[in-house]
Amino acid sequence: MIEQEKTESIAASLPTTYDPQAVEGKWYRFWEEGGYFKPNPKATGKSFVISMPPPNVTGALHLGHAITATTEDILIRYHRMLGDDTLWVPGEDHAGIATQTVVERLLAKEGTDRHILGREAFLERVWQWVYQYKSRIQDQHRRLGASCDWSRERFTLDEGLSKAVREVFVRLYEEGLIYRGERIINWCPRCMSALSDLEVNHVDTQGTLTYVRYPLKPLEGQEDAPTEYISVATTRPETILGDTAVAVNPKDPRYASIIGRIAILPIMKREIPIVADDVVDAAFGTGAVKVTPAHDPTDFEIGVRHNLPRIQVIGFDGKMTDEADHYAGQDRFEARKNIVEELKQLGNVIKIDEYMVPLGRCQRCDTIVEPLISKQWFVKMTSLATPAIGAVKYGLLKIVPERFNKTYMDWLENIHDWCISRQLWWGHRIPVWYCDDCGEMIVSREDVTACTACNSSNIRQDEDVLDTWFSSWLWPFSTLGWPDNTPDLQRYYPTAVMETGYDIIFFWVARMVMSGIHFLGTIPFHTIYLHGLVRDAKGEKMSKSKNNVIDPLEVMDQYGTDALRFTLATSSTPGNDMKLVPERIEGNRNFANKIWNASRFVLISTEAIGGGIPAIEEVYPRTLADRWILSKLARLTQNATHLIEDFQLGEAGRQINEFFWSDYCDWYVESAKVQMQGSEEERRNTAGILRAVLDCSLRLLHPYMPFVTEEVWHNLYSIGEPNKERWPASALIIASWPKTNERALDDDAEQRFALLQEVITRIRDARNQMGVEQARRIPVIMAVGDEMAMFSAQAPVIEFLARTEKPQLFVELEQKPQQAVSLLAGTIEVYLPLAGMLDLAKELERLDKEIAQAHQEIARLQGKLANENFVTRAKAEVVEKEREKLAAQEERVSKLLARRSDLAQ
Repeated sequence: MIEQEKTESIAASLPTTYDPQAVEGKWYRFWEEGGYFKPNPKATGKSFVISMPPPNVTGALHLGHAITATTEDILIRYHRMLGDDTLWVPGEDHAGIATQTVVERLLAKEGTDRHILGREAFLERVWQWVYQYKSRIQDQHRRLGASCDWSRERFTLDEGLSKAVREVFVRLYEEGLIYRGERIINWCPRCMSALSDLEVNHVDTQGTLTYVRYPLKPLEGQEDAPTEYISVATTRPETILGDTAVAVNPKDPRYASIIGRIAILPIMKREIPIVADDVVDAAFGTGAVKVTPAHDPTDFEIGVRHNLPRIQVIGFDGKMTDEADHYAGQDRFEARKNIVEELKQLGNVIKIDEYMVPLGRCQRCDTIVEPLISKQWFVKMTSLATPAIGAVKYGLLKIVPERFNKTYMDWLENIHDWCISRQLWWGHRIPVWYCDDCGEMIVSREDVTACTACNSSNIRQDEDVLDTWFSSWLWPFSTLGWPDNTPDLQRYYPTAVMETGYDIIFFWVARMVMSGIHFLGTIPFHTIYLHGLVRDAKGEKMSKSKNNVIDPLEVMDQYGTDALRFTLATSSTPGNDMKLVPERIEGNRNFANKIWNASRFVLISTEAIGGGIPAIEEVYPRTLADRWILSKLARLTQNATHLIEDFQLGEAGRQINEFFWSDYCDWYVESAKVQMQGSEEERRNTAGILRAVLDCSLRLLHPYMPFVTEEVWHNLYSIGEPNKERWPASALIIASWPKTNERALDDDAEQRFALLQEVITRIRDARNQMGVEQARRIPVIMAVGDEMAMFSAQAPVIEFLARTEKPQLFVELEQKPQQAVSLLAGTIEVYLPLAGMLDLAKELERLDKEIAQAHQEIARLQGKLANENFVTRAKAEVVEKEREKLAAQEERVSKLLARRSDLAQ
């Protein structure tokens, strides 16, 4: 327990401003060292578990991680306060391609590379990087206030998770769902690795569509006839050298007569058949397409159907192969230019059009991806996808927001086999061994030292590693100990909510659903909550090239963690991108100060009054303000709880903010100052309500702003209830979430106090408009109808909050006051005698001077605009500006005369 020294006045010794730097580290250490982040199996509620989306160990956290951590921590802290057995499992992802790329860049700066180092030395170097950045990421999560159980922290290359990965690979292989085969895959020549479809970003890029004609081989007996041609259109002329057919749609009448004939491939002079295939789009280009089975996934399938050869003319290094004849060794894009030039010289180019090409680029290094045939490991996905589709279709799995159901379903219903092998060194090595003596292939959960067929020790493990997502899709249950049947797995699986960005619903979320159902027979979570991207104040995506990246650590240093958290939570709605506006962060820093200052005032003003901090349902409302604030708090508790349960975290936060800043601070605390002038009993009662409402407010705010609320809550209880044995909890983090006090809901009190607020607000507005000095008390006359009893009781509140003399109250007025500002609040008539607000004679004299000056300016402007030389010779915009000045002065005179008329009545 963090002790606070008892002095003559603890409250008065509290700092006058809130200092986040002095508070945040202290409380995080207190929570972590006190075991507050650990689950509580003895909790009265159900279990509530979130698996933290593991950030890549490739650098510092960014705002995307900050909104993830904030959203999940709000849910975790809320459920912990509900009394649920709450567990938040943290961890990091080894991020195969991304991490290897970062370390390779470091090596390049040192003048070396991984091949010079060798596999083992390179992996040691990567581990050095990982240890450094893992601890940095953990510390940054601590800065954000993430209340996750660090004793259960996991890494995707941990021994336990590696065991799970091997179990899944072997089990899927044994089930016939993992296979090795030659297929067209996405290949990155820079990373020298296969990529899944989801690891390729398709960017619309200005390119060209080249129309090329292929001569047809003459029919037998027609060798002397004019040459016939078939034309194709291509965005990739360099692949022409690998064509093994031309395809047309069988229903296209333009080509019906030449199906089955032979075309002569330009440059290569190779004979290739014209085949008919339903996949051909007759409306694209010429309606005939070149078929390059080795360099296009659609062409590969055409090749399979028509038994076409596969000629690879582009290598894994992005250079032309020996099959490319005299273009061998050229870069693929250099070869493109040269091939088009040769085709022009041969007379085979018909035309070249500008064309927008959806160019595939490596997600990690931005290199243009090359479709190539390669022997890789794949997972058959169709049978895995079917139950995952059913989970959403039949309402067993909820996606927030619901519009992403279609995105999820469309991808799963059109899913392709998943290429899971990567030509990297960093990652889970594929658990397959090959015997060089007998050719046996061994798939094993354990390391293999001898061939299971011939007992030879001349074996070698597959060089490739698994796709990073192959370990990540097991995250909800591998982190709990699976494949072992651990106590954590039994108690905390399935988890509750998967919260993450909508941009990885395919990469990760859908795959987790598939694996959870397949391996444990249960959907891994009941709700998928998707947040949007964090953009800059203009709505643009943050990037280093735009110099608009905001570092969350810098924001926390400047404004405090609570301000950043509250901004991220309340500036967004599920599934929508948000703009991070600096002024909003500053405003929420001011909100943290408001919490501090209001609490400090309450503590100082009630410190000498006993009574402790009563439970909210135990306080007794004696005044209209008491009834009103308790009703508003009950309604807020009801609404906020409902909104959080419905994952409307932003709206819940906004309503809590509005209640605390406006209802509690601006109205009730100010009204309480009047009540505190009453009897000892009235003072004690008011102090109890001030403390009880503050206590509940801090509980409602805690999931959003944990640091300032914990600090204030401890101050509140240290001063209001020095006997710690009587505290409701040892810390706010585990204090109970407020329950709606149904008895306090009071529509009548809310309506009556709203009327009182309107009267006070209208008087304040009139004072401001008339320029009345702040300290000056003004007379007020009111016709209140049947509300005489209410306004008589509230007269001291009006006096104090509106800075008036004692209100003169009438049921109705036979004659309206002269020379008075007339206001209407609902049905209540309010009159403010002008003589009580200002010196009429001086004000009339001032107005007369202003009117005279305005008339002089009007005369000058009218004369200028009547001058024909000025109007015809000056620029049009200059003349128009003078006319605008004249109109403004005429409007000013009109307002001044109206004001003078009002005062002179």
